[in-house]
Amino acid sequence: MHYRAVGIGSRGRDLKPWMLALLIASLMTVMVIAIALVTLFLVSGPKMEYYHGTFEISNLQTSSNSRQNSTYQLKDLREKSENLVDEIFIDSALNKYYIENRVVRLTPEEGGVKADIVMVFQFPSGEQRALRKKKIQSILNQKIRNTRALPINPSSLQVNAMSSSTGELTVQACCGKRVAPLIVNRIMSGDIAAKAAWPWQASLQRNNVHQCGATLISNTWLVTAAHCFKNSAYPQQWTVSFGITIKPPLMKRNIKRIIVHERYRSPAREYDIAVVQFSPQVTFTEDIRRVCLPEASASFQPNVTAYITGFGALFYGGESQNDLREAKVKLISDDVCKQPYVYGNDIKFGMFCAGYLEGIYDACRGDSGGPLVVKDLKNTWYLIGIVSWGDNCGQKNKPGVYTKVTYYRKWIASKTGL
Repeated sequence: MHYRAVGIGSRGRDLKPWMLALLIASLMTVMVIAIALVTLFLVSGPKMEYYHGTFEISNLQTSSNSRQNSTYQLKDLREKSENLVDEIFIDSALNKYYIENRVVRLTPEEGGVKADIVMVFQFPSGEQRALRKKKIQSILNQKIRNTRALPINPSSLQVNAMSSSTGELTVQACCGKRVAPLIVNRIMSGDIAAKAAWPWQASLQRNNVHQCGATLISNTWLVTAAHCFKNSAYPQQWTVSFGITIKPPLMKRNIKRIIVHERYRSPAREYDIAVVQFSPQVTFTEDIRRVCLPEASASFQPNVTAYITGFGALFYGGESQNDLREAKVKLISDDVCKQPYVYGNDIKFGMFCAGYLEGIYDACRGDSGGPLVVKDLKNTWYLIGIVSWGDNCGQKNKPGVYTKVTYYRKWIASKTGL
C-alpha cells in the first residue's frame, strides 16, 4: 500500500509520462504567475508618502513681548495648525488617503510666523507623485483661503514631495510621539511593556549594572534624579542603554557629562534632579524617541491620569528587572499629599505625589530617575515627573513622590539649552 501525492488525484497512476510532465509544468507556471502577482501587489501597493508644506501665519496679536507669552503662542499655533490641516484633508477628496500631519518647526518672522509641516498620506500606486502633490497643494490653497481659524497668507503656501526616508526621520524627530498601542499594567508584579511603547525610557548603568531610570529629552541629553549619583558622579563609570530590555540592550552609549543640581544635598530630597549628556548621539526611530518637556508655567490638575515606567523591583527589597514595566497612576493634590497620614511636611517645593492612597500601583527600587508622563489631546507625551522617593513600595497612604519638572524647567534649559 502506498500514499498518493496530494493534488494528483486518484487516477494519477493512469497518466502517461508526457502527460504528467505537462501537468507539472502547468502547475509550476500557475505558481510563478501567482507569486509574480503577489509580489507586484506588495511592491506597488499603498505606501507612506511624505509631503513638506510651508505657509506664513500673519498679523499675530500678542499681549506682551515676553518670552513666556511667545512660547505659549507658538504652542497654541502648533496645535491650531495641526488641527486645521487635519480638518482640511478629512473633509476633502483625499480623506481616505490622509494619515496625519506634524508641525515640525515654527519660525518667528517679521509680521508673523512661518510654519513647516509634514503631511503623511498612503496612496495606491498608479498616479505620479507630481500630480498628487498638485492635488494636495490645490486642496490646501482652496481651504486656507476660506478659513478663519488662522490668518494664513495663501500666497505663501508651498508643497513639495519628500523622500520616504527623510519624511520618516523628520516625523520621528518630533517629541512625545509613540507608535505602540497603550496597554498599561502596573510596574510592581505587572506585565512587560510592549515594544516601542515608551521610546524615551533609558537605563543608567554604573559598571554595567542598572542603577536608575532616565528619560531621553534630545538626541544627546537625558534627565534623571540627582540621588542616582550620590555614590559616584564620574562619567567614565556610567553608560546608558535604550530599549525594553537591559540585556540585550537595543542601543548603548557612553556618558560624557553628569550635571547634578548644584543645590542637591543627600540625604535631603529637595533639588532631586540631574541632566546627563551621552555620546555619540542617537538617531530617532520608532524604538528610540525623545519625550516633550512642558513649559515652566504649565499646570496639571489632580486626578489626571499619568504613566510611570521602569526596570525597578517588583516588591520592596527586590531586585531590578531585565524587562521594562509600566503603570497607570493618578496625580494627587498637594492638599492630600501633605496630610499627616500621608507625608505631611516632608513634601517640599518642587515635589508632588502620584499613585493611589490604596497602594499597590507604585514605583520601586530601581525605578528612580525614570519618567512620569502625561499625554495631551493630540496624543503628544510630556515629561512632568521624575521618580524620586517614597515610603516602601505600594504601601497604603504612601504614594510615590516625584520631582516636578515644571519647577525645574528653567534649570534644565540653562544646562542643556532645551
